[in-house]
Amino acid sequence: MKVRIPNQGGGQNMNAMLKQAQKMQEDMANLQADLEQREFKGSAGGGMVEATVTGKHELVSLKINPEAIDPDDAEMLEDFVMLAVNEAISKATKTQEEEMGAITSGLNMPGLF
Repeated sequence: MKVRIPNQGGGQNMNAMLKQAQKMQEDMANLQADLEQREFKGSAGGGMVEATVTGKHELVSLKINPEAIDPDDAEMLEDFVMLAVNEAISKATKTQEEEMGAITSGLNMPGLF
């Protein structure tokens, strides 16, 4: 004896989900490429040190105000550099998370996410 399960449009629903996932993947790839080209700035010491990183978290610029250079206190300058770079990286990461989240938040695929 064969049991027949009524067709409830499952194929159409699956196709719609696959198209939605494919569109999301394309949007994410485009956004990732855009983010990698953007620059994010961080500063420390009241602007005495400024760092710029790309969306790939690569340092592309580091500016140090000559007034921040104290031969007797190299640690302070090291801290300013570290803080400025970390702030720029944090901005890049936060922007990436927020913008990628905006793409994926509309995804409705039960059981997958």
